[in-house]
Amino acid sequence: MHRPSLVLKKKSIFLLCVVELALVALIGRVFYLQAFKGEELQEKAYAQQTRDRLIKPDRGGILDRNGVGLAVTESVSSVSVIHAQAKDAEATAKALSGMLALDYQETLDKITKRVALMRIKTQVPKELADKIRALELPGVVVDEDIKRVYPYGSLASQVIGFVGRDNQGIVGLEAKYEQYLKGESGRILTETDVAGRELRGGRQYRVPPADGYDLVTSLDVNLQSYAEQAIEKIVKEKDAARGVIILMDPRNGEIYAMANKPDFDLNDPFKIQSPAVQEVWDSLTEKQQSDALNQQWRNFAINDTYEPGSTFKTFTSAAGISENVINLNTPFVCSGSVTVGGRTIKCWRHPRSHGAQTFIQGVQNSCNPVFMGVAEKLGAQKFYDYLLRFKFNEKTGVDLPGEASGILYKPEKIGPVELATMSFGQSLTITPLQLVRGAAATVNGGYLVTPHLGMKLLDADGNIVQTFRYDNGEQAISKEVSDTMRYVLETVVSAGTGNKTYIPGFRVGGKTATSQKLPRGSGKYISSFMAFAPADDPVVVALVLIDEPKGAYYGGQVAGPVMKDVLENALPYLGVKPVYNEEEAKLPGTLPVEVPDLRGTEKIEASKVLRDIKLTFDLSGDGNTVIDQFPIPGELINQGEKVILRVE
Repeated sequence: MHRPSLVLKKKSIFLLCVVELALVALIGRVFYLQAFKGEELQEKAYAQQTRDRLIKPDRGGILDRNGVGLAVTESVSSVSVIHAQAKDAEATAKALSGMLALDYQETLDKITKRVALMRIKTQVPKELADKIRALELPGVVVDEDIKRVYPYGSLASQVIGFVGRDNQGIVGLEAKYEQYLKGESGRILTETDVAGRELRGGRQYRVPPADGYDLVTSLDVNLQSYAEQAIEKIVKEKDAARGVIILMDPRNGEIYAMANKPDFDLNDPFKIQSPAVQEVWDSLTEKQQSDALNQQWRNFAINDTYEPGSTFKTFTSAAGISENVINLNTPFVCSGSVTVGGRTIKCWRHPRSHGAQTFIQGVQNSCNPVFMGVAEKLGAQKFYDYLLRFKFNEKTGVDLPGEASGILYKPEKIGPVELATMSFGQSLTITPLQLVRGAAATVNGGYLVTPHLGMKLLDADGNIVQTFRYDNGEQAISKEVSDTMRYVLETVVSAGTGNKTYIPGFRVGGKTATSQKLPRGSGKYISSFMAFAPADDPVVVALVLIDEPKGAYYGGQVAGPVMKDVLENALPYLGVKPVYNEEEAKLPGTLPVEVPDLRGTEKIEASKVLRDIKLTFDLSGDGNTVIDQFPIPGELINQGEKVILRVE
């Protein structure tokens, strides 16, 4: 009799349970969405209800050691069109294409393309962008943009590098320090409906960008300019394939200058500079064009290896002295050639000879048989150990992309012939920078410093954010051997094959080299000169290298005068004062004179003043007015010395 009500009661309980379970599930779902998916869903809703336009940050500048801008950022604008808001596509395309010098049809195609935001043109000058903004064209937006500018054009182009259209570093320092230079983009957020139309009365939010940090480098604009002028002049005179000059502080590895010729314009890096390549450019495949550009951008100082020739005798000497198999007076005899392992190896002076000589005379004469004798006394394994001590098998660690490392024989492959030829810089290849680092270790007390360019990062207010640290590295030779090597190499300049680098009043040490390129007998050579100064306490170590000079090719003849020219400028600039010995003091034109204050004068007038008091001078910069000079006004210097003027 009561059974129907019991059934109804059970159904009610069941339905109630179902409802309760549904509520629990709903509450659980809401909790899950809020606790675990809330942020994501909020972002999606926000994205659907807003339009997001990026604001590019100012890319950090690349500065020389004195704060001079080598790569800077200029504020420009970008012009875009919001498809949903553009009312008259044809009229808009006509206006924009005319003002921006664009193709009308291409502009119209961009405007009518169904995308939320279409970029029409970037890096628009602000004045022009303001005129476009004043037109108030529906759907057209003008945003902040940046443009990378290189004030010195081609100066240190392979070192500084450049950015692509997206302002991302491609080569050189621009690429290496990308993470610090790039900054973080900002945003302009505008409330829209689901169709992407801006809401009337809707709010606009601006999230400012975080600008990149400025990179202070060890480069010096003036020293880089001297190096580039010198290497460009000799490359043109000798119709050479290319040339390199490196100036580095041997005490800490700071690179003052790294000049490559030929080079390219950083403001137009995709323009081929080689006339020969320009002529056939249109006939090249895409890969060939890409290869040609990559070749143009290559930094020979670090990207390529070469047989160093006689500059490498520096390290053979250091090894022999370190192992006490020779001393400065060890006797040698040069007969013009030596037969090793059945192969006759000639001295560069063949068919003449150097005859009887001591070791130090052999270094001054750059006599191949002397160094073959030193290597023989060392033995293959000990000689190879010193190659590893100087780390010619490793990269230097310079803060530039694409560095190569030396290519050496494996120890078990070094026979008598290989040992003999390696002793004077053949049968192995290293980079120019590896040679400079090895030379620095030879004269700085034996330490393998890390060559580098990056010194510190600055924020927009000039505060130091980070200082880069570089240790002195391992000690390849002892201080005593280093002291001896400085003396030996100074005599190469004062009394040997490096005499064309002799500068009265300055103690310069160095070593010449004339490397015959492979295949032997091709008639192609590399002329080079490694130098350091002052010899008693070096502040600079330098390498001049000229690849495939035409005509005379001996390192002392070709590279020596170039090195002299560079050091005559660099040493006074680095604060090194001339000290004349008795003989040098008797040379004409060494009377002390006071440096006049030429700042603010026209360069023609400044030149006349300096000539009248018998001072030589160099000009750097493209302007007409002297803005800086060295030595400072009022300082006493000797007649014949150089005054360096910077004009703008």
